[in-house]
Amino acid sequence: MRVIAGSRKGAKIFAPKGRSTRPTGDRVREAAFRLIGPVDGAAVLDLFAGSGAMGLEALSRGAARAAFVEADRDACRVIERNLAKLDLSGAEIVCMDARRALAADAAAARRYDLILVDPPYEDYPELQKTLAIYLPRLLEPGGVVVVETESRLEPELPLTLRTSRRYGSARLTVFEAS
Repeated sequence: MRVIAGSRKGAKIFAPKGRSTRPTGDRVREAAFRLIGPVDGAAVLDLFAGSGAMGLEALSRGAARAAFVEADRDACRVIERNLAKLDLSGAEIVCMDARRALAADAAAARRYDLILVDPPYEDYPELQKTLAIYLPRLLEPGGVVVVETESRLEPELPLTLRTSRRYGSARLTVFEAS
């Protein structure tokens, strides 16, 4: 895996070992950022961060800050290694369950310009209700949410659907603040 564009373009990044984490591939990441558009100065929330590839990509492309939320301790260490290797600033690693992190962010009235959601594919149906409660509260006006799911699933959130596209076994669905 590598960073696709921006100040760290071409840099290789580490991925967690094992099968519990499914890093977003280069092709899907590139497609996601084409759909998102410029992220200069953005505040980014990378939920189910895994290796941190999506948030790292955003920071490389000019995002001001990124919060990486990941429950797996080994994956959190991989994100730390990637941030150190790429020498990126403005990052915070939140090593906790995404539901708890969302509730904490909502309670603290934190807001984001870009929210990246890439849970284990099989977990998305049960997560959708929680995401529907919190994501609209955390999204800045004009902000964007990108949800990656398996290709047959079309996520629904109480946000404006911008587009939904398939890329092999993955689907990227982009929502924006209403």
